Amino acid sequence: MTRLVFRNGTLFDGHRHRGPGAVAVEGGRIVAVGPEDEVAAPGQHLVDLGGGLLAPGFVDAHVHPIQGGLERLRCDLSAGRTREEYLATIAAYSATHPDLAWILGGGWAMPAFPGGTPTAAELDAVVADRPVYLPNRDHHGAWVNSRALEIAGVDERTPDPPDGRIERDTDGRPSGTLHEGATSLVARHLPRPTGDDYYAALLTAQSYLHSLGITAWQDAIVGAYSGMHDPASTYTRAAANGDLRSQVVGALWWERRQGVEQVADLVGRREAMTGGRFRATTVKIMQDGVAENFTAAMSTPYLDRCGHPTDNLGHSFLTADALREAVAALDAAGFQVHVHAIGDRGAREALDAFEGTDPARRHHIAHLQLVHPDDVPRFAPLGVAANMQALWACLDEQMTDLTLPFLGEERAGWQYPFGDLHRAGARLVAGSDWPVSSPDPLAAIHTAVTRTTYGEEGRAGREPFLPEQGIPLETAFAAYTSGSAWINHRDDAGVLSPGAPADLVVLDRDPFDGPPEQVGATRVVSTWIDGVPVFEA
Repeated sequence: MTRLVFRNGTLFDGHRHRGPGAVAVEGGRIVAVGPEDEVAAPGQHLVDLGGGLLAPGFVDAHVHPIQGGLERLRCDLSAGRTREEYLATIAAYSATHPDLAWILGGGWAMPAFPGGTPTAAELDAVVADRPVYLPNRDHHGAWVNSRALEIAGVDERTPDPPDGRIERDTDGRPSGTLHEGATSLVARHLPRPTGDDYYAALLTAQSYLHSLGITAWQDAIVGAYSGMHDPASTYTRAAANGDLRSQVVGALWWERRQGVEQVADLVGRREAMTGGRFRATTVKIMQDGVAENFTAAMSTPYLDRCGHPTDNLGHSFLTADALREAVAALDAAGFQVHVHAIGDRGAREALDAFEGTDPARRHHIAHLQLVHPDDVPRFAPLGVAANMQALWACLDEQMTDLTLPFLGEERAGWQYPFGDLHRAGARLVAGSDWPVSSPDPLAAIHTAVTRTTYGEEGRAGREPFLPEQGIPLETAFAAYTSGSAWINHRDDAGVLSPGAPADLVVLDRDPFDGPPEQVGATRVVSTWIDGVPVFEA
């Protein structure tokens, strides 16, 4: 058995920066960590780190790979920034795909449009003959054209669903943006992708994630949601035939229109789906929406554009009592519970629901855009992890134009309090929510530390956002490695230690040796799973 020795570089071991060192790998496992002369063996094969950093492979604790893969294969708007760029991309895609019955894709950013709400008329100008359905980056809204609204029968007489909103013009006619549950009014009419479509999307996504140093993840929704059909069979197929190279935990979708009667079915799905590199051991509950469309659950009302309180507190998709009942039933059934909470009321309702649950389940709350200061100290004693999407904690257009004006000064200071959570002893784990935002862990780590977007430091209006909430670089790296491996119940992974799986990432430099402002310049050289390269730059 050939021994691989990673040498001529520095090490981050999943918890701390160790400086110069070497790592030996045999049979897909790490067998030694230390100085090169102590880990060497006859017949070894050397991997030259070139002065870069060797770390455990990154683990994304909240991601939607099949959605992301589909968008990369469809009309992908994620590279655009302006209305004009989006429309040009849509027009070009439509022209090169004349046989498609629907134009599908997504990835547009709300700040590109006034109020974050593009119109059907804008889409009609580039695609009038076929229906168009394009979710935005956060997948809490969709942009549709008039043909799509016509097919769905959505008009001025259509009421808003209880869990969503139809954007309307001054005459009450649907204007082309659908929020939250209203997206299903059109999404239910979308053509059903084939199993091969989903399979291609998963493999496309896996390759992309590997290129970013990601070796494992938690898929945050395995179920039918927002125009997506249940991808469970895609994972079980890939796990069975060996195409799933990464270790994946699937978060089964909690249907909010049902109650605890669905737990028995979820238990059955867990047993049927778990095998190989895929484990369906988590359940995802969407407790609220997002702040930009005023559906995140707040304890006090949103403000209007003039700074006056409205009567809108956002949406709790489950009542507090229903959430407590659901969490208790899932905890008793042995599930980890993964809750989406953006607003401070949503976060508090989730924490209240986790009171009295088993810490061994490793429950976690994702996003945590607003957390009331009184709730920050509750995470650690409850054993509830804070699942960061750190890339969002910056002053971008979505924050300055669509969020800050509607929160007010006090609440604005409660956003993404990762520094306070860390100091209060909360366990931090990290994910991207891709395709909502980039899955690049190094970009997210940069923002977690500096509270800026890499490359935009020094620009007017791009000062660090609540810099006191930045976290140390070691803490950010640990969240993306050992922390997220822990949330996936892989206690032997996410670390450089003998016996650990050789899931590794080689970086082109040691970001610990440079200024924090250059962390985002770091690039992935190679990614390894079980001691086998799955990506090489």
